[in-house]
Amino acid sequence: MHALLPCWYFLMRPRRTIRSLEDCLLADSGMARLTSHASRLLRLQAILAANLPASLARGARVANLKSGKLVIHADNGAVAAKLRQMAPRLADLVRFEAAEINGIEIRVQGRAGNPAAAPRTTPSGIGPQAKQGLTSLEGRLPAGSRLRVALAKLVERG
Repeated sequence: MHALLPCWYFLMRPRRTIRSLEDCLLADSGMARLTSHASRLLRLQAILAANLPASLARGARVANLKSGKLVIHADNGAVAAKLRQMAPRLADLVRFEAAEINGIEIRVQGRAGNPAAAPRTTPSGIGPQAKQGLTSLEGRLPAGSRLRVALAKLVERG
């Protein structure tokens, strides 16, 4: 069919407008609600970060706002305890600046890349100098000593 149309036709026809990602998200009602909720959470996170000391702001993040309850995740128990102490003041700030909330819930929820939660490594073993020192000590102990037997086993495993 394109072979029958003159080439100037394709140059003269109206071009489709390019829609932004935000326009696409707002076109669907479900996505529009999700986008609105996400922007509300981002605004609440900004309020939280601006009103907390830097050390607490790094360890706290807004997780959700559901049925008037603001849920904040803390990286550890110490941050959560301090946030719980500050919860009434934070609730007043959020009510004043952004949204009507009826409570704040603080949960301890560590981050995925948290170095404190890294798996422990196994010890590498006893070095050559330590083995030599333990062997020397073992030789100076009495023959039937339980300590001598324990040191011998330690040197063998190490």
